[in-house]
Amino acid sequence: MSHLVHGLVPILATPFTADGALDLPGLTRLTRFQLASGVDGVATFGMASEGFALTTADRERVLATIVDVVDGAVPVVAGVNGTSTAVALEQARAAQDGGAQALMVLPPFLVKPGAAQLVDFYGEVAAAVSCEVMVQDAPGATGVAMPPALIATLAGLDGVTSVKVEAPPTAPKVGQVVEALAAAVADDGFAVLGGQNAQFVLEEYHRGAIGTMPACEFPDLLRPVLADWDAGLRAEARAAFARLTPLVLFGLQPGIAWAVHKEVLVRRGIIDTATVRSPAADLDEATRASLHTLLDELELPAAQF
Repeated sequence: MSHLVHGLVPILATPFTADGALDLPGLTRLTRFQLASGVDGVATFGMASEGFALTTADRERVLATIVDVVDGAVPVVAGVNGTSTAVALEQARAAQDGGAQALMVLPPFLVKPGAAQLVDFYGEVAAAVSCEVMVQDAPGATGVAMPPALIATLAGLDGVTSVKVEAPPTAPKVGQVVEALAAAVADDGFAVLGGQNAQFVLEEYHRGAIGTMPACEFPDLLRPVLADWDAGLRAEARAAFARLTPLVLFGLQPGIAWAVHKEVLVRRGIIDTATVRSPAADLDEATRASLHTLLDELELPAAQF
């Protein structure tokens, strides 16, 4: 595979102590768990990382910890979520200086940019760094729509090498983007990946995606599913993924998704607490009980790392 960011690239949660401080030993264990699970890369500062709740100092410490643990074994992708070009450029440069090999860049979204502004924005970010730039197409979070033709235009910018499609329904959008790229790009140097906690990963792969960026609590279970798919064992892949689907869906609930991811990580012995930062919400007792019932039925194994 010639693309730097491809395959299974989980978005790491950001563990906190009970009082809300960064839990860097927990982050170290979490990163080691990803590597032991055979991931193709790791990402931070995405939505599943509570990137919206991290200070500049937090971001520096989190990235340094991840880069140190990974030690070049797989690419490290850092999210950029600035609400202006100036802030995005600051975050992009800091991420590159901190050791990230690729940037997953949200468009500015408090003031909704037009298509021409988006081309200018991604062009400026890519020109400011030497690492690869991924377009994050996430209109549910940003309210910024990116039609397939616009993504194909962005693919022609120097340094912009991939897109993460999170615009539902994601599988049809992946297919439309792949078709638009085929008509506009002379080579296969642009990668299409999916998100949305891998909810429709197999359908996305069927439509031309070459990677997925889910949350980080089950990479060891998703890795063999993708291996079966790549080996042509489609029925086996679908059957194995069907077992995971209830857990995938549980982790997509607005407001509590972050606490769900962390509760599973606590259950698996990777982090110590499921603490989240406001405005993310804790699980109520009934929801926590339902999640643990699901985990019991899934017979989720203790993590190996």
